[in-house]
Amino acid sequence: MDKRRFLQTLGLITATAAATPFLGFSSSRGTEHALIAPPRIRLGDMVGFVSPSAALPDPAVVDRIKDCFEGMGFRTQFGEHTVDRYGHLAGRDEDRVADIHRMFADPDVRMIVCLRGGSGAARLLDKLDYRLIRRNPKIFLGYSDITAFHQAIFTQTGLLTFHGHVATSNWSAPIWEQFFRIFVDAEIPHYSSDPISEDGIHHSEQPVSVIRPGVAEGRLLGGNLTVLAGIAGSPYFPNFEDSILFLEDIGEQPYRVDRMMSQLALSGALAKIKGFIFGQCTGCEAVDPERSLSLEQIFHDHIYPLGIPAYTGAMIGHIDEQFIVPVGARIHLDAGGGAFYPIERLVR
Repeated sequence: MDKRRFLQTLGLITATAAATPFLGFSSSRGTEHALIAPPRIRLGDMVGFVSPSAALPDPAVVDRIKDCFEGMGFRTQFGEHTVDRYGHLAGRDEDRVADIHRMFADPDVRMIVCLRGGSGAARLLDKLDYRLIRRNPKIFLGYSDITAFHQAIFTQTGLLTFHGHVATSNWSAPIWEQFFRIFVDAEIPHYSSDPISEDGIHHSEQPVSVIRPGVAEGRLLGGNLTVLAGIAGSPYFPNFEDSILFLEDIGEQPYRVDRMMSQLALSGALAKIKGFIFGQCTGCEAVDPERSLSLEQIFHDHIYPLGIPAYTGAMIGHIDEQFIVPVGARIHLDAGGGAFYPIERLVR
């Protein structure tokens, strides 16, 4: 396939570390779950699309997404309520839940991609059938508000999910390259954040900055800071023991970022983590910088005293060429090098 060969030349570096066996883990409820890697997908497989959070701004985008994925060699199926609207939401709660359940239950659907984030995912967490999801493990991809699903699915089922592009994102050649290498070829990627490419283009807003150098290993958990803080104290908030926390956000004033980091600290989560990665906080500039803490100060105040390897500026978040990262996978973190990679298989 010409497109496939072209994409393989773009060069996402893969780690040479061998995959390690899966271990059990405890959810916030203390329940033991065996970790599950979803099956890989192949050309010709069916990709299912759901809109579990905010409504699509333009229903016509569905046709563009269909053409995009089918042009890359996959079949597509869209949820029955994909273009519904209920206020700002993509339909009523029961209808959005029904679409998710149908996609997990349908044996022809091999992967589920969320159409967009926005707001509304947390409303569904206590309505999902986690036994159904655990019995039918599939690749589940999305970010931003989809963070709520990543945490809930992982804590309640043990299924690895993936924080990365939603269907309405900009699917550039490097993103497709990651997609094929991770989900089709089952390779283990190496995530190294260089905000400036060889062509001189900046792909992220904040460059890599090391809070504390060092290496660590642990489960990669996290996602959008606002969404994660919003589910703190619920059964779907992870137990961060033996974990590496990653975060990103968009459109938040620094004082709000500080408030949410304080919430994670007061919840006990920060005291448990073994490493920290912050991606991009897009559009998070202070209205009055002279009367505001900087993001650098905020992360230094909350993370540096923990004495753990930590850095900011990873290519994770609301940017065009973000990493597709595995939520729940065990990773090796090199904070001084601004890099990390999984040490166990992501798909089987």
